[in-house]
Amino acid sequence: MPEIRVTIAIPTLAADSKLVCCIRSLEAQIRRDFAVVVVDNSGQRLARQRLGAESNVEIVENNENRGFGAAINQVYSRSSSPFLAVLNDDAVAAPQWLAALLDVIESRPDAGMCASQVRLLASGQIDSAGMLICADGSSRQRGHLRPPDEYRRQEEVLLPSGSAALYRRAMLDELGGFDEDFFLYCEDTDLGLRARWAGWTCLYAPQAIVDHAYSSTAGRASTLKAYYVERNRLFLLVKNFPIGNLLAVPLVTVARYYWHVIFMLEGRGAASHFREDSQSGLRLVAVVIRAHWAVLQNWNKLWKKRRDIRKTARLTSQDFSRLLRAHAIAAREVAEL
Repeated sequence: MPEIRVTIAIPTLAADSKLVCCIRSLEAQIRRDFAVVVVDNSGQRLARQRLGAESNVEIVENNENRGFGAAINQVYSRSSSPFLAVLNDDAVAAPQWLAALLDVIESRPDAGMCASQVRLLASGQIDSAGMLICADGSSRQRGHLRPPDEYRRQEEVLLPSGSAALYRRAMLDELGGFDEDFFLYCEDTDLGLRARWAGWTCLYAPQAIVDHAYSSTAGRASTLKAYYVERNRLFLLVKNFPIGNLLAVPLVTVARYYWHVIFMLEGRGAASHFREDSQSGLRLVAVVIRAHWAVLQNWNKLWKKRRDIRKTARLTSQDFSRLLRAHAIAAREVAEL
């Protein structure tokens, strides 16, 4: 048996046919020195029913949906491999996916994270080639809806999308893994920013190709998704943004809300999907209010986490602000995607 170089964590809730396709894509990897762990958050043993007696797949079963970050942490805590890969259950990895990630991350000892070239399954366009961040804490996929040929160069990016990423264990040991309080959405951005504070970098591996069925579990537009995205954006801000950057957040947030309204009326952008799904603007307002209330309820805990991040930071606030600017996306672009 080869040494287990990478443990691949696959959280699942639906455990449907897409999970089977995901597992089959891993069976075709040209690298063989990995183990696969599926974390079943359905509470109904759906993964075991779907996969049967898959000899090369370990299944961890939770009695309830513990969230994405908690599922990854479960795999991290029970493995000892030097790298942890994260893959969505609705993603199909190309045969060279894992090999390409390892080649890139092992070329740089300071690289704690590696981003895949994630493509939209339906169109073949880029879903993400790393992540960008807005001045109000909203994160979006770099290269989203662009042709793959435009993202053929290996380079440094801010952080990877958690839909298909590779993390160095030494980095996770230092940071303590994902923040489980995020539950759903933005936990990959939070981890990436904490890693950046700690001095780790992220590289983009253009040959690490994954086809992804976008938001097939929570849906492309739902009040559940809108709430967690907005709440966790605020969690992320309190934990990670320097004070100087926080001062600009209200203005940028208002600008983003403005563009959401404009694009919703024009039938464009993420907010337009709520009209398509018969979701009202008033319900979105309620989501925003609820998200801000959640921040107030969790303020003491979030501020403690902020202090803990600063205690071990290797970057100054000025360095971190420059990093955010170097990988920024405008409020209008966020609303338009």
